Amino acid sequence: MHIRTLTLRDFRSWPTLSLDLRPGVTVLVGRNGHGKTNIVEAVGYLAHLGSHRVANDAPLVRSGARDSRISAVAVNGGRELTAHLLIKPRGGNLAQLNRTRLESPRGLLGVVRTVLFAPEDISLVRGEPVERRRYLDEVLATRYPRIAGVRADYDRILRQRNALLRSASGALRRGYDNEDGAAALTTLDAWDGQLAAAGGQLTAARVALVAELSDHVTTAYGIIAPESRPPGLSYRSTITTAPDDCCDAEVLEAAMLSDLAHNRTREIERGLSLVGPHRDDLELMLGDEPARGFASHGETWSYALALRLGVFSLFREDGTDPILILDDVFAELDAARREALIQIALTAEQVLITAAVDGDLPTGLDPSRARIHRVSMITDESGRYSVLDAPGSAPERVSGVEPTGEDDHDDS
Repeated sequence: MHIRTLTLRDFRSWPTLSLDLRPGVTVLVGRNGHGKTNIVEAVGYLAHLGSHRVANDAPLVRSGARDSRISAVAVNGGRELTAHLLIKPRGGNLAQLNRTRLESPRGLLGVVRTVLFAPEDISLVRGEPVERRRYLDEVLATRYPRIAGVRADYDRILRQRNALLRSASGALRRGYDNEDGAAALTTLDAWDGQLAAAGGQLTAARVALVAELSDHVTTAYGIIAPESRPPGLSYRSTITTAPDDCCDAEVLEAAMLSDLAHNRTREIERGLSLVGPHRDDLELMLGDEPARGFASHGETWSYALALRLGVFSLFREDGTDPILILDDVFAELDAARREALIQIALTAEQVLITAAVDGDLPTGLDPSRARIHRVSMITDESGRYSVLDAPGSAPERVSGVEPTGEDDHDDS
């Protein structure tokens, strides 16, 4: 898979951008804050309907604009699809595939497949469980767009159930012998059934995904850090009455209903749902110890890389070579990890790389395959915005020296 053209309008620092791409390696070089990451963020957003940098869409719309637009022509196995996404700072986004308006942006999931590695990914190892849950759910949504709908349903039901636990706490405590209590508990029973149905499906999909990913992550980690302890992945579920590693949605639904009943008194006291995939975690081990808290700095980076490269390998196994995006990561890696990463990257159909200066790029990057674009920031009477120059074919390997090419910039 590769993107042939990418067009942006009012996306972050880009009033307009029309970028012709091709298979192989494309490098975007520009100083921090000049807009290079905004380009790959747009590609990633089109693939996952979410940003790897912010939790909501408002920052994606250029200051002063009503909305922003991402359009791309994606080529997969010789078949071209044109995806359009209109992003609003508030309200629902709009999507179109070729000439067809989609009922929901979720209809674009799977049209573009990307695997993006960025400095923020260190939180996959060091961060809170929510980061690892998001990692799993993004992969599931790309492979099985239906699961994105299940996750959206689960989140909606969870919000409603938590609202009931908080707002009707007194009535719930009074029990079935009280009229208000009986009504509140009957409503809670209904939410329990819906939550368990969606939660069983989501948990089953995550457990199955972790089983598939495990070998791919282990292989990638061995390439990146062959001297380190072996990694291990396991899914830690809050559904305690289900068998370990169960991926049967109906069994998990029944087990979750049982656990919800067992924890009902505690949940009413706390006004919070304590059981379900919203409280689960992907446990990452190095040898016999958890990676979080026990991994060295180099091991942490290697693990984060391996988690992304494992997804890359899994997508490739599915039959689609995903677009590999490496956002400002080489400056964070030592020489050995840089070279190991670029050798894996060069096997991809299309790779997008960002770097602050040419000196951040690994020496193993084959200049004959790399197309280099320079990104700069312009300030004039109309404001401050990013511009892109014409592409070159080889980076200048002078650390700390960055030609700006401002005279050649085209702000169209």
